[in-house]
Amino acid sequence: MFAEYGVLNFWTYVAGAIFLVLIPGPNTLFVLKNSMSGGVKSGYQAAAAVFIGDAVLMFLAYTGVATLINTTPVLFNVVRYLGAGYLLWLGLKMLYTTFSQREQSAVAPSKKVRGAVFKRALVLSLTNPKAILFYVSFFVQFIDVQSAHPGVAFFILATVLEIASFCYLSVLIFSGSSLTRAIGSRQRLAKVGNSMIGLLFLGFAARLATMQ
Repeated sequence: MFAEYGVLNFWTYVAGAIFLVLIPGPNTLFVLKNSMSGGVKSGYQAAAAVFIGDAVLMFLAYTGVATLINTTPVLFNVVRYLGAGYLLWLGLKMLYTTFSQREQSAVAPSKKVRGAVFKRALVLSLTNPKAILFYVSFFVQFIDVQSAHPGVAFFILATVLEIASFCYLSVLIFSGSSLTRAIGSRQRLAKVGNSMIGLLFLGFAARLATMQ
């Protein structure tokens, strides 16, 4: 399928793409957290930023920026530490917000809050050097570089990955929103969940900062 466009082993790629999006990461946790705290709209606000961020990273991978980052240790470390610092800031902010807020009923997030969610999710997606390097190593296995238009093959593979990501994040968004409605006013349970997500972000920051 799509072999005429330079795509190799399409269904193997589809299976790999599905496995890829199912791996827990900062982006998926951030979408889940916002769907739990702000509902479906807030969840999709974060998801939209993730889609855009991934699209930008995949385009950069195609244009060769990933190779530049991979072959320039200083540039790679700058991006890596920026990403780790941002993850650390998000994790600490989640923990601070969780333990400093008083118990109160849920309030629909304002446009300003939703805008902040979008910006944070976009920055989170764009400051992940591992993602852009992975896109290069992953996509190249399924593209016939001898084809007339390898860019078309790259676009097809990127679109499949985005569709898989959309489906998975949609499940997370509605699951998170439903979970919030289920726990209702049980603030302590909600705080435990937010605290765990905050700690996971600190773990992601530490792993990114110490990766080789």
